[in-house]
Amino acid sequence: MKTHLAIFASGGGSNAEEIMRYFSNHARIQISLVVTNNPKAGVLHRAEGFHIPCYVYQPEELDNGILEKTLDAYHIDFIVLAGYLKKVPDSLLKKYPNKIVNIHPALLPKFGGKGMYGMNVHKAVVAAKEPKSGMTIHFVNEHYDEGGIIEQHEVALSETDSPERVQQKVLELEHKFFAPCIEKIIENGI
Repeated sequence: MKTHLAIFASGGGSNAEEIMRYFSNHARIQISLVVTNNPKAGVLHRAEGFHIPCYVYQPEELDNGILEKTLDAYHIDFIVLAGYLKKVPDSLLKKYPNKIVNIHPALLPKFGGKGMYGMNVHKAVVAAKEPKSGMTIHFVNEHYDEGGIIEQHEVALSETDSPERVQQKVLELEHKFFAPCIEKIIENGI
């Protein structure tokens, strides 16, 4: 029996693509669905390249049960947020307890919370003159970026690093560590 994953993403989907590639021939884990709130998200094209079905939901579907029924139709066991910019509704948190993980482009608890995503995070890190940044993989709960931390990886920053350079450094960590971490969570029941 395979574990069926859904990837939720709102944007370009580079992390989603790395996850799709990592699990493309996995014996026990399969990416079965990509879910997005953005009909123009780049992740849709990336999923197409791996022949993974996509679902673009309408905002009202977060509250009327249609999203849950869609996940059931694809036998989804686990959800990965990879650049997903919406709050996960309570109904999904209850349906998938400790089975929804997110990646955050900073070392939580610093630089987390509502509005702290993408370049907003990297600009804040640079403005604070942080000597390091990194990425955090964590479980999702009812509060932005406050779920239990599973794994963190850090990278040294230079005083001359721009927010764009920080983003590049952090993205390299995300691409390297996110998919193997997902595998460990699912196979070892972390």
